[in-house]
Amino acid sequence: MKIKLLCEQPARLEALKRAIVDKDDALEVIGGVGNADGLSAFVNGSMPDVVVVDSASVRSLQAIEALALRRPGLNAIVISQDPSPEFLMEAMRSGVREVVPASSPPEVLQAALARVRQMRGLTSKLQDGKVYAFVSCKGGSGATFLASNLAYALAAEQGKRVALIDLSLQFGDAALYVCDHRAPSNIAELAQQIHRLDASLLKSAMLEVLPNLSVLAAPEDPAHASDVKPEHVEAIIKLARAQFDVVIIDTPRTLDAVSLRALDSADTVFPVMQLTLPFVRDARRLLEIFRSLEYPRSKVRVVVNRYEKGGAITLEDLEKALGQAPFKTVPNSYGPVADSVNLGVPLVKAQRTNAVSKVLIETARELMPAPQEQSTSSGWLARVFTAR
Repeated sequence: MKIKLLCEQPARLEALKRAIVDKDDALEVIGGVGNADGLSAFVNGSMPDVVVVDSASVRSLQAIEALALRRPGLNAIVISQDPSPEFLMEAMRSGVREVVPASSPPEVLQAALARVRQMRGLTSKLQDGKVYAFVSCKGGSGATFLASNLAYALAAEQGKRVALIDLSLQFGDAALYVCDHRAPSNIAELAQQIHRLDASLLKSAMLEVLPNLSVLAAPEDPAHASDVKPEHVEAIIKLARAQFDVVIIDTPRTLDAVSLRALDSADTVFPVMQLTLPFVRDARRLLEIFRSLEYPRSKVRVVVNRYEKGGAITLEDLEKALGQAPFKTVPNSYGPVADSVNLGVPLVKAQRTNAVSKVLIETARELMPAPQEQSTSSGWLARVFTAR
């Protein structure tokens, strides 16, 4: 965990640095000498997990609040000689996580850092969640259906903790593909409280479909799409990655600052298309954009939806046009898929033996093998040596 520590006195700075790393030498502490007036410049150019401000005053709180507006998800701890309820209330309004009395022993500051670390999911063992982004090469590709149903398959079939984030901010409806219940909140409302973002706030904003599958819905009102900024998306994805095994993002086809921030954050991007000439043309354009963004080839995996053999355009033609073979082909099953969408029941749940469901379950297994599958993947030889 990276910590930036601002103190007015050099001797005090060294003492606090020693107090912080005393119990955990894996913490990275960067110190600076100065007051709250220089806080913005001190933090600028980096995104520490925690900022600690010593000798904090009301003026310090104003500087922290201004910084938090520009750096959503900022965790601030202040050390102050003012124990008054008025100061504590003002600190809370400014987005400060913890107020540590200046006369406290080192253990109090260490405990405050531990609470922030736990609340924000900053422990290293939680940092290995995967992020998969689905994006339509052209409208009507079925990307939302595939993203939502893959999320359900990963949770129900593979036992993974899964978050589905709907970034189609104007007309997103990913939640309707997996559940018929109303979401308690949405990504725009969460963005409006970004200075309070932590694991509990994120969970409270999400619709629980299964105990291990939660959906962060798109705004109800398209007018609130502008409330979501690129830095909000980055902070939300970072926290979701720490809290879930898998984060699936339903990304809009329009490439703007918000969607590009999500695509940049993803481990894998799945452009979804169909085998028609307009789709092939737009898919080629999209892949050219990704190459210009210097995405490695391994990050982009094309999915062909509603695939039927014998069409005018073959998979070989597609590979020549795009310069890469498709990662998956999803067969056409229009009737069952339409029924699934209309009922708000995932196809993987409603018709597990459907051909589309089988591909989604297979994909979930390939992307995130269950523990028992990992343990048996070495085959019969391992079983011979482990048999008793």
